[in-house]
Amino acid sequence: MADGALPSLSPRPAVARMAPYSPPTGGRHGKLRLDFNENTVGCSPRVLEFLRETLTEASLSVYPEYAETKAALAAYFRAAPDQFLLSNGTDEAIQVLLNTYADDHDEVISLHPSYAMYRFYAELAGARVTEVSYREGTLAFPLEELLAAITPATRAVLISNPNNPTGSGIDLPEIERILAHAPHAAVLIDEAYFEFCGVTALGLIGRYPNLFVSRTFSKVYGMAAMRLGCLFSQAANIAWMHKAQSPYSVNALAALAARAAVADTAYIQSYVAGVVAAREDAYAGFDRLGIPYYRSRGNFVLFRAGERSVALRDALRERGVLVRDRSYEIPGCVRVTIGTREQVARFFSELERLW
Repeated sequence: MADGALPSLSPRPAVARMAPYSPPTGGRHGKLRLDFNENTVGCSPRVLEFLRETLTEASLSVYPEYAETKAALAAYFRAAPDQFLLSNGTDEAIQVLLNTYADDHDEVISLHPSYAMYRFYAELAGARVTEVSYREGTLAFPLEELLAAITPATRAVLISNPNNPTGSGIDLPEIERILAHAPHAAVLIDEAYFEFCGVTALGLIGRYPNLFVSRTFSKVYGMAAMRLGCLFSQAANIAWMHKAQSPYSVNALAALAARAAVADTAYIQSYVAGVVAAREDAYAGFDRLGIPYYRSRGNFVLFRAGERSVALRDALRERGVLVRDRSYEIPGCVRVTIGTREQVARFFSELERLW
């Protein structure tokens, strides 16, 4: 050590052990964004109109208030205001849940492959992560394997339904089996892609005190830049989690935008219908080219490109089309977001030239 130099600080062991998460978010402007499962056309025009009408210099100078937003969302989601909290994206919802219910060395179960933030926040909390793999070959949901993995030591079970990137999903009978099998654990059903499959566990909250359901405004609502989510559970659980959450983690613009977003139900229904139709177009396109793929309940499709997966991603990027290589988790696989039918047609036009 040089004279006068101070030693560097060491992080907590849990942080030192973690692998960094670095999503490839740079250089996307002006390209066809079929890589992050975002809404590919943008939010409802009513969102920007409402923000223009509502925002003033004075309103930006005060801390946000959430009462009107919570009332609007409670009516929309058919939940009581004390049955959910607002979060800074679904990411914060996951973090708050784990900070509330999982301690150092507690067991947290997630599936693999799935949303990377489940492992990220579980490891950050110092928990032990047990991963249950989707079934090899079919990538079907491993219900029996998951049930077998749950033990009295399990403090949380984190499930994306439908799952990203596999597109797999489960229905309410399977969800109820998991809840009944893990009464001592917080069971999160992450419904980021609910609108594209229609299966929701929200109606079960009154019956299961261990159930937590999350929703996001980053997908169908087209508000990924706003970073807004909701976490639902019984009122007693929400009260505990509010203690573990910063009081102003959701900014005022996001809270205002949510009110306008859920009011424009016609926009949401139209966008979802378009995506579902375009998803069928994608299946037909893959069939025509003889490319293996997995049917999906979300707004994305996983397909097999073999050893060409990375090269194909890069070649498509050069042509202005962004897709997500997932071969680091599922060998040879690439995920494409499903947007409009016109966007899917452009994707296949470029893919056919390269295939």
